[in-house]
Amino acid sequence: MIPKQMKAVEVSKPGGPEVLKSVERPVPIPKPNEILIKVAAAGVNRPDVLQRSGNYPVPPDASDLPGLEVAGEIAAAGSSVKGFKPGEKVCALVHGGGYAEYCVAPEGTALPVPKGWTLIEAASLPETFFTVWSNVYDRARLAPGESLLVQGGSSGIGVTAIQMAKATGNRVFATAGSDEKCAACLRLGADKAINYKTQDFAAEIKAATGGKGVNVILDMVGGDYVPRELKSLADDGRLVFIAFLRGHKTELDINEVMRRRLTLSGSTLRPRPVEFKGAIARSLRENIWPLIEAGKIRPEIYKTFPLAQAAEAHRLMESSQHIGKIVLTVQ
Repeated sequence: MIPKQMKAVEVSKPGGPEVLKSVERPVPIPKPNEILIKVAAAGVNRPDVLQRSGNYPVPPDASDLPGLEVAGEIAAAGSSVKGFKPGEKVCALVHGGGYAEYCVAPEGTALPVPKGWTLIEAASLPETFFTVWSNVYDRARLAPGESLLVQGGSSGIGVTAIQMAKATGNRVFATAGSDEKCAACLRLGADKAINYKTQDFAAEIKAATGGKGVNVILDMVGGDYVPRELKSLADDGRLVFIAFLRGHKTELDINEVMRRRLTLSGSTLRPRPVEFKGAIARSLRENIWPLIEAGKIRPEIYKTFPLAQAAEAHRLMESSQHIGKIVLTVQ
């Protein structure tokens, strides 16, 4: 039996973690192309923090509840759903609404829980795996044998990018803000980890690549990192932005871009249509899920919190002390 009401956590007003409040909400009703998931766990991501603080407007067609990824059991399926049925365990990229006991997801953005993974572990997958695949493989066209620099290698995105690129046959470099975090990057498969507080990452990359630079950089830092990133790229290199923690403006040497045939790109995932996200899901299922189930990519969860303690999870996220993912558990 599906209840009519559920427990959830909402953003009561823009502000600090304390504005996250436990509430009761109606259980959402799935549309014909959607599944209703009884949520066992929900991942916590940087966009949730930005939404809570008022710096990431909720799309008009999205739930106002935070939470962009969940895992759980399908409680009901819409009339046009063909690939899943009630009772199956899935993880899904959602358009919001993950901080709740029930959440709807388009069929196209759901994936089966990888064999051997728990629901809590599976909840750490969708947001970062969709983002990394879309930007590193689709946009930046990272090919086997090429090299990748991951800025922020100990973040949720970072640990995903390191493991995914290593599993697809790439040389991986990462930056992190402490020796402990650099050690974690190496443990996850990075060939070299650079402490950006004590080392110049551009000089380190040049030295490690014989002066050539890397083929692709995944950047969530922006700001004054960008000129150094251009110098860290190989000829025909690709720089792709997914965030700008050090600011959204920078100085750009256009002559260097032209002379060395560099490509700069970037994207945001949440506003893209379901069909676009569904194509990423199919690519992940074909190319990455077999690597996960073969043990070449493993979960990296730093800490879990009960749903009602979402504010504590956000405080940890904002402290940047974590290595890997933060997950909310739902009873």
